[in-house]
Amino acid sequence: MHAFRPIVALLIAASVPLAGFEDPAPPVPQKLDAIIPPTPVVQPELNFYQAPKPLSPEAVTSDWRDFLGPTHNGYSPETHLVTSFGETGPAKVWEVSRGEGYAAAAAIDDKVVIFHRSGDNEVIECLESETGKRIWMHAYRSNYKDRYGFGNGPRCRPISDGELVYTMGVEAQLHCLELSTGRVLWERDLKSEFDLTLDFFGVGGAPLLEGDNVIVNVGAPEGPCVAAFDKRTGKMVWGAGNEWGPSYSSPIPADTRAGRKLFVFAGGESRPATGGLLVIDPETGEVSGSFPWRGGRYESVNASSPVVVDNKVYISECYGAGGVCLEIKKDGSCKELWRNEILNTHFMTAIHKDGYLYGVDGHGPRNAPIVCIKMETGELMWKHEPEWMASTESPSGPQSYNLMPALASFMEVDGRTLVLGQYGHLAWLDLNHEGYKELELTHLFLARQTWAMPALSKGLLFVGQNDEGLDGSSTRFICYDLRKQ
Repeated sequence: MHAFRPIVALLIAASVPLAGFEDPAPPVPQKLDAIIPPTPVVQPELNFYQAPKPLSPEAVTSDWRDFLGPTHNGYSPETHLVTSFGETGPAKVWEVSRGEGYAAAAAIDDKVVIFHRSGDNEVIECLESETGKRIWMHAYRSNYKDRYGFGNGPRCRPISDGELVYTMGVEAQLHCLELSTGRVLWERDLKSEFDLTLDFFGVGGAPLLEGDNVIVNVGAPEGPCVAAFDKRTGKMVWGAGNEWGPSYSSPIPADTRAGRKLFVFAGGESRPATGGLLVIDPETGEVSGSFPWRGGRYESVNASSPVVVDNKVYISECYGAGGVCLEIKKDGSCKELWRNEILNTHFMTAIHKDGYLYGVDGHGPRNAPIVCIKMETGELMWKHEPEWMASTESPSGPQSYNLMPALASFMEVDGRTLVLGQYGHLAWLDLNHEGYKELELTHLFLARQTWAMPALSKGLLFVGQNDEGLDGSSTRFICYDLRKQ
């Protein structure tokens, strides 16, 4: 019986059409025999400060394996986290220096996977979550140079199913590695295979694991716009759409009245600027609904992931179109409910809570308030732009700055909202429709481009500093202890 199961799986996979698209270069997976995983080592890049507090036996914990966390919407089930950061902020457990890039970490079991560029290589590293010791490292060549002068490293957070880990590099190099050893199972050069351009800032839309497939907003010139690759073989299972290029938004899965669907907010560099939402069957790649939505400017981007709540989906951008709320009908098609330009998110994804949407309006760094709107109607409830002070030691002496959250990220966890601001602030907020309420605020470091949502797992917060600090600190990944004693 066991020998029969792989044959059945192959027959099922072969029966699913590629929806009119051919796989240009199916990879040949490597045969990975069972070996003893590497022993963690203390690498030169590591600074260890102190062990984290013990986890409460009552604490609920979770991995952070996907772009927006375990439920794909910025929510974490973790409990027993600190309510106060204290006078000096949360305790550092460890930090490791890193190269260029904006990719956030992924936390799986007792491991953290980081992704960055060092010299002429994109580097994937697996570390012990409580010590920062390196378990394995894999590197490959990258020649990317950002035409706008931003970092030349990867933008996409690694994702994992607990056994394998997947990374998408800034030049569309898709890798599948064994999580325990770092050995490559398969890899694809999607840029060459699908004749892709790298758009304004390289590849920035993180892939999604859905069932046995890795979902990618490929954005090939003549299609597919979205492709599914078998997570174990790397072969293309289906392709969908041929209108829109690759965005900087990550696909989102959700259960709706139309069944399980993928929501892909697509749209890459093009003249005229085009893009929009695709509603896709995750098994077959059939597109059941689409809705054009894109700012008219050539340099516009679609970067925020869709927010799906029951049978409604909210998509937003900040280059002219604004936000729109759609109803997903029984056949998977889209019906517009309302549109406005009140909550125009850039690349942060809004949080839904109790019938209201919360997010940052605009692309900042100033005039980017936190906004609350009613999801049913789009009505503005309130907007507020906090002023957060920051002090640091610079070569010329102590300096103080009056800063904003700007391009912040929101995480709903333990009954509150954890906010990581663009300049390294960390805050607890009480998001409610009656008004802005700040519970706790601290400052981790003073550096620009703290754009990626951190990972939270087992009471540990993993934050990437993506730019040199005004205090002279270098780019790094930092592990903070948020465990409540």
